[in-house]
Amino acid sequence: MVECESPSDDPRAVDRFVDLVAGTVEPFAAVQTHPGGRFGRHLLCEFALPGPAKKKTEVLALGHSDTVWPTGTLAQMPFREAEGRLWGPGVLDMKSGIAFFIFAARALRELDIPVRSRVKLLLNSDEEVGSDSSRTLTQETARRAKAVLVLEPGTGLEGKLKTARKGVGSYTITVRGRASHAGVDFAAGASAIVELARQIERVTGFVNLKRGITVNPGVVAGGTRSNVVAAEAHAEVDIRVPRLRDAETLDRKFQLLKPVDRRCQIEVEGGMNRPPMERSVGIVQLFRTAQRLAGELGVTLEESMTGGGSDGNFTAALGIPTLDGLGGVGEGAHALNESILIDRIADRTALMAKLLAGL
Repeated sequence: MVECESPSDDPRAVDRFVDLVAGTVEPFAAVQTHPGGRFGRHLLCEFALPGPAKKKTEVLALGHSDTVWPTGTLAQMPFREAEGRLWGPGVLDMKSGIAFFIFAARALRELDIPVRSRVKLLLNSDEEVGSDSSRTLTQETARRAKAVLVLEPGTGLEGKLKTARKGVGSYTITVRGRASHAGVDFAAGASAIVELARQIERVTGFVNLKRGITVNPGVVAGGTRSNVVAAEAHAEVDIRVPRLRDAETLDRKFQLLKPVDRRCQIEVEGGMNRPPMERSVGIVQLFRTAQRLAGELGVTLEESMTGGGSDGNFTAALGIPTLDGLGGVGEGAHALNESILIDRIADRTALMAKLLAGL
């Protein structure tokens, strides 16, 4: 799977990976693909597992086929085994989680272990770039599930599961001022750059670390030449919030931004991309079940909260108990040292199988 590169912006590459997974599971799963627009196809599989012929409930495993690594990365980051780890682009985020799930389903079949619920796997092709084309499919598929198991990597080298994630959003602040010659007619100009700097100072004041609210102006651009008072400038701002009510409050603050220099105009666009995955009673109960099952394997399981988002944010926001971080245990997601611990492959796969059988 790692050697089948699948960057988000290369739909043909993603489709090759989708075909690889589909071909792997077709002997024991019904496979559907759904169009992803300008991205690769989304893959939905329903597994034929032991147990009652007509299962009344449904469990959804959720993952993504795309990675952040461009095609050709394998030349610099080959898939390899060394130092008790497997290395390579996408091995942690999140091809190991997909592999664990497939082997868990195989184990249930080969050991003839009965499964109470129908089991589906949904792999989206655009998670790393916002899930614009897959969000509706994720939500529609998840509405029929009693629980969602997200195959994203665990937190840290302990492999903590994720019972809460911050909501993720972005805003673009555009300022339009008035151009003039910076030497000949400076006073006639209204600098969009200066005004944007004032607005950046204002929005960074929205940060509240005690409440877990962060606001990060990550991209700033504007102006044409140093001897021209800038007529336009803009900033792209990332926001992270642990609770939906925090997002609503933050949105009001962004919409109320007013220019300090009244000769300038301000335009604010954007909002939440992923709602927060809040630690609900249902999520806690699902984690406690996983913790008990892990204990039967001799594994101590802990929980965590992360500032990053996943497609599990969407399902949790629907009120469906969602447990995230069930995939690989390692480090270096999106980084040159991306790797998983080999000695954590077996227990993660076994935990997945026990969850599928027990839910």
